[in-house]
Amino acid sequence: MGDDDGIGIGEDGTVGYRGVTACHAVGISYRQLDYWARTQLVVPSIRDASGSGTQRLYSFRDLVVLKVVKSLLDAGVSLQNIRKAIETLRSHGVEDLAGITLISDGTTVYDCRSPEEVVDLLQGGQGVFGIAIGGAFKEIQGSLSHLPGEPAVFASTSTPAPEPEPDFGDELAARRARRRAG
Repeated sequence: MGDDDGIGIGEDGTVGYRGVTACHAVGISYRQLDYWARTQLVVPSIRDASGSGTQRLYSFRDLVVLKVVKSLLDAGVSLQNIRKAIETLRSHGVEDLAGITLISDGTTVYDCRSPEEVVDLLQGGQGVFGIAIGGAFKEIQGSLSHLPGEPAVFASTSTPAPEPEPDFGDELAARRARRRAG
């Protein structure tokens, strides 16, 4: 035991969410969350479970990806094709995600970064279902407004008081400010 068991700083720089909170925010069962983590579909980026007694901690971005996975599953997309879509999303920074729309014909999932790409797919007769990831951001922000977060800092005896939970209404601006300051 020691600092290795502490909570790492996540991509959002401040807050991590326990599995139960993630389930409530996204609208999935704990069994689904656990299965997706164990099969590496969506692994918590702040802290994964590492033996008994440790809790997974998910970042805000992880919750958005979980919401996308749930939406794709609800639309009948196979787990195999969802896995490919999530791998594509991993290559994008969190700020880029808000500008992506996923379009699926139930088999393939396409990531579109402009309205023109979306229209091209629809005119080609391929798109039957779409997820604007920016919309998933807003849904998760709304869900989190009344759910608890955890300070995402390393545990030590001299840890300063945790920062208050950020206002996710302006998460991107707050992230840019932290990046400039840091």
